[in-house]
Amino acid sequence: MKKRILSMILATVMVAAMLVGCGSASSSNKVGVAMPTKDLQRWNQDGANMKSQLEAAGYEVDLQYAANDIQTQVSQIENMINSGCKVLVIASIDGDSLGTVLEQAKEKNIPVIAYDRLIMNSDAVSYYATFDNYMVGTLQGQYIKDTLDLDNAEGPFNIELTTGDPGDNNARFFFGGAMDVLQPYIDAGKLVVKSGQTAFEEVATANWATDAAQARMDAIIAANY
Repeated sequence: MKKRILSMILATVMVAAMLVGCGSASSSNKVGVAMPTKDLQRWNQDGANMKSQLEAAGYEVDLQYAANDIQTQVSQIENMINSGCKVLVIASIDGDSLGTVLEQAKEKNIPVIAYDRLIMNSDAVSYYATFDNYMVGTLQGQYIKDTLDLDNAEGPFNIELTTGDPGDNNARFFFGGAMDVLQPYIDAGKLVVKSGQTAFEEVATANWATDAAQARMDAIIAANY
């Protein structure tokens, strides 16, 4: 799946580069790749794979990680625009926070590819490359259903829910896919959420912060188990 998406991005970058009239493999063929953080291995792998494939195709790549800091990512993108990048590939930290800087890209006719996370409130995005995020959530829910044999086991089973950043459009798809599988079992009492926290807003984790998710779960366990 990742290879297919990265290949699609590579093809899209090539098309976008031709649209803005890039020449030979030089600074005029420069691609900016903005990743959210190095804290999760998947972003390290995605960034490295993208850089490797683009360079193999003859592009110069400016790969930046923003340590999950929105303003850092904004500054990095601004620097990419000013340093001559002809295409931007952005995995945003907060899909609602890039409108202003992407206006600069639009003014310079720089195509923007939103990678994995949809960039909201901006008409500067040319392409969006992502997974079937609803299906990812569905598979998560299905795994719980199958592992606990919820259709046959007596139960009940305790479960607590957590999901990602409320500003990340993907998190709602993940959560929605999982809950479409699990909600009937919660309603029937086969799965029990002792904390009572089942709404997306209650279980979301700002910035996908591991320490915040851990602290919330510690508090839930202390109060309910």
